[in-house]
Amino acid sequence: MTLYTGLKLLHILLVAVAVGFNVSYGVWLARAGRQPDHLAWTLRGIKILDDRFANPAYGLLLITGVAMVFVGGYPLTTFWINAAIVVYVLLVLMAIFLDSPALREQIATLDRHGVASPEYRSVASRAQITGVAVVIPVLIILYLMVFKPQPL
Repeated sequence: MTLYTGLKLLHILLVAVAVGFNVSYGVWLARAGRQPDHLAWTLRGIKILDDRFANPAYGLLLITGVAMVFVGGYPLTTFWINAAIVVYVLLVLMAIFLDSPALREQIATLDRHGVASPEYRSVASRAQITGVAVVIPVLIILYLMVFKPQPL
């Protein structure tokens, strides 16, 4: 195994962890929606998974991705690499300023007002929108990495 293939293997494993955990949140929330007495536990569990696994995996993805660029001899000016980095920065900003605060607010509002309150329903709706919105840049990055498009 070369250094490049080792980095690529690690990079793909990190993608599986980051994206896999993120995708699982919808499943957990749907199940908790059918058993509201488990919702607080579920939201706190999602926060732990996000903070301790998914988000660190996203951070390591940048490191392993940049390492593959240098080890593989790709120029940083390659279109699909530049585009992916720009979208990655957008993803990080969305996570920091939209998604993570929405989850924190959802947990706090649930604790203060309960699952049946209009306050909680409003916050949960916004959190769902930000959660779905964060998936879009992830899918764009996956497209760029798989298809490596060139500008027209």
